[in-house]
Amino acid sequence: MAITINIYYEGKNKSAHKFVKEMYALGLVDKIRREEGNLKYAYHFSLENDEVILLIDQWSDQEALDKHHLSPIMEEIARLREKYDLKMKVERYVEDISDVNDEKYIRK
Repeated sequence: MAITINIYYEGKNKSAHKFVKEMYALGLVDKIRREEGNLKYAYHFSLENDEVILLIDQWSDQEALDKHHLSPIMEEIARLREKYDLKMKVERYVEDISDVNDEKYIRK
């Protein structure tokens, strides 16, 4: 059961963009993508508000996400968020495949 976290980073004077650039420069993005259970780690730029960056972060299960949250990488991410004075909005989605084969959901 995959867990998807959408994190909207917002700052001023392109600080969210600078944050993402530093995440890549420090190799943190690649390290996170190599963590066991990581399915997706992708930043997206907003066309509506150039001060907002969306991170789509997907994990195989809660255990993998918990391990990630306890990793030293999270301390570095927190330091960078503080450095760039970013605000965050977080959305969490859990995959539900219980009705995938239900006839009412299959288009004929």
